[in-house]
Amino acid sequence: RSNREITTATGRYRGMRLSCRSTGMGTDNVEIVLAEVMEITDAATFVRIGSSGALQPEIALGDLIVSTGAVRLENTTDFYVHPGFPAVAHRDVVSALERACRDLGFTYHVGLTATASGFYAPQGRAMRTLPVRYPELADELRRQRVANLEMESSALFVLAHLAGLRSGTICAAYAQRTDGTFLDGAAKEAAEARCIDAGLAGIHLLWQVDTDGGDTIAARGNLVGRQAGWSQGTSGDDAGH
Repeated sequence: RSNREITTATGRYRGMRLSCRSTGMGTDNVEIVLAEVMEITDAATFVRIGSSGALQPEIALGDLIVSTGAVRLENTTDFYVHPGFPAVAHRDVVSALERACRDLGFTYHVGLTATASGFYAPQGRAMRTLPVRYPELADELRRQRVANLEMESSALFVLAHLAGLRSGTICAAYAQRTDGTFLDGAAKEAAEARCIDAGLAGIHLLWQVDTDGGDTIAARGNLVGRQAGWSQGTSGDDAGH
């Protein structure tokens, strides 16, 4: 079903009931979609599968990035929480997406994402006709070890957290902001396919864990970790995989 730029498809994936929905670009659209979905569902898990611009030079075009949280460079969420409120992905979702990337053999990175309120000036992109207030934004975020830049995740994380729901994001690097290069053609389509495959595999893992009867966040997180071959106390490397 479609209404304006929002299209929804519901079906089954490997036995799991699943809905896929486009939101359009930006946190304002994400807010509309999440608010409406939350009104008609119970205990939903939300995973954004999308595109982004890489900010760290070690992230190659086409690599995948799993977000641990988001820098809130937008103001949609200010209407829900204090400006200093963190936007954090749910740890179960992060773990499941990481495991999916490993199982599928995809190159991926784990780190912070920055969510901008627009595509051009809000991301520090130079333009011929319009002034940009923060032209060094991408460089500043890179120095702060932010992995990638996009336009949706902070709203997803904040609103899901407020509703007591799980959420996460996995994005493909369509652009490398450090050198101005972009993916196109078959390489872009292949990166998109990898991102979708990893996202679906991560969601399915969460569904399997939930179906096994995990009652607490800790139990689900430990089960994901054991299935991924982790030992208690082992820490991950946020610099990349």
